[in-house]
Amino acid sequence: MMPAALGVLLALLPLASMLQSQGTRRGGWTPEPTEPALHRLSHYLLAHYQKGTRPVRDWRTTTNVAIDLMVYAILSVDEKNQVLTTYIWYRQHWTDEFLRWDPARFDNLTQISLPAESIWVPDILINEFVDVGKSPHVPYVYVGHHGEVQNLKPIQVMTACSLDIYNFPFDVQNCSLTFTSWLHHIRDINLSLWRQPELVKFDRSVFMNQGEWELLYVLSRFQEFSVKSSDSYAEMKFYVVIRRRPLFYTVSLLLPSIFLMVMDIVGFYLPPNSGERVSFKITLLLGYSVFLIIVSDTLPATAVGTPLIGIYFVVCMALLVISLTETILIVRLVHKQDLQPHVPEWVKRLLLERATVLLCIQDGRTFSPSRTQSSDISREVENNDSAAKLSHHGCEDPRECEAAGAVRPAPAFAGQAEGSSLMHGVLREITAIRQFLEKREEFRDVAREWLQVGYVLDVLLFRAYLAAVLAYSITLGTLWSVWRDA
Repeated sequence: MMPAALGVLLALLPLASMLQSQGTRRGGWTPEPTEPALHRLSHYLLAHYQKGTRPVRDWRTTTNVAIDLMVYAILSVDEKNQVLTTYIWYRQHWTDEFLRWDPARFDNLTQISLPAESIWVPDILINEFVDVGKSPHVPYVYVGHHGEVQNLKPIQVMTACSLDIYNFPFDVQNCSLTFTSWLHHIRDINLSLWRQPELVKFDRSVFMNQGEWELLYVLSRFQEFSVKSSDSYAEMKFYVVIRRRPLFYTVSLLLPSIFLMVMDIVGFYLPPNSGERVSFKITLLLGYSVFLIIVSDTLPATAVGTPLIGIYFVVCMALLVISLTETILIVRLVHKQDLQPHVPEWVKRLLLERATVLLCIQDGRTFSPSRTQSSDISREVENNDSAAKLSHHGCEDPRECEAAGAVRPAPAFAGQAEGSSLMHGVLREITAIRQFLEKREEFRDVAREWLQVGYVLDVLLFRAYLAAVLAYSITLGTLWSVWRDA
């Protein structure tokens, strides 16, 4: 009895399941399909898609492409080749009328990623491209259920840029990135900005700010242009404004040059009548030449201009040469003056009288004793010698001497004659010595006069040189300060 009932129940189970299946179908329930919604949606969108044509149902409809960029890093600035290499995050958005679906039919799926090679992509290029960078390949784009396509990708951009290096190392560069459709006119593809211009201008959220260059801002502007009165093209310009950080170049270029110039100025305090100043100046000039050779590779070089710092180095070299020339001139004046004539009167009036008062220098007459005093001393010695000569003879008139000689005895007169001859020889020797001393004193006076002229001229040229260096330094410092704060 029990085995028979069990067999009946097993026979009725398939019939019951069949009736249940039919009843559920009549109630409107459908079984869950086995294929994933992403696969079904991808097949639904791309099965009959034509990527070779612009995705609009009416050809009169303009495809609006909204673009945006964020600067990630400034990789290099090649001043010689006028090339700027940047790394940007580029985004573009447009509407594809053939990529729309009902999310309810695909498990409420509102967004899907599709291969970029399988759909239509606008031919947006950068006009300033000069080389293909090493950009990572992003093979997919995001598509929304209303047909919104978002193409997000990082790009290494190598673009031509007119770099102005005159203000180096305080220069600010303004390079443009022009996005435009290379083929389609503005009635086919129009460009717009994805975000507000104010948000794009000061967006440094992803910028790597530890390099040589600092991002100031990014300006954006839309414009139309045409070629030979043909159809217009739409273009979106982004102006990337960057500024160089000058600290490294200030420490490695400007400060050593300033120190060498300061040492050149200090070298004027060496005595001009010593030869150490010339050797010191020559050492500074050689050191500055070696310094320029070392830093020549650091300076930017272009075929159209020279940076101001290069002119600064050339002028500093010229100032060192002028300083050495002035030192050689002064040393020539104050050395080996035995064969020189007296200082001309116009030189005395100009340098020893007017220049000393103008430059507030001590009066030149205190440098050496007056030649008038020396002449007076010489005349006094001569008078004394004459008096001594007369005292030996004992008379001034020869007739008186003859009368006196007649009275004196003959031996005494002979002794007196011999003494007079000896005295004449002594007087001649004394006169020769006196003339030699006077001549030497005259040469010394001439040397002192030229030394005095050399000192005054040295002070005059030093102050003129110092004024030129200060004016030049203040001018450059002011210009660089204005450029840095601009």
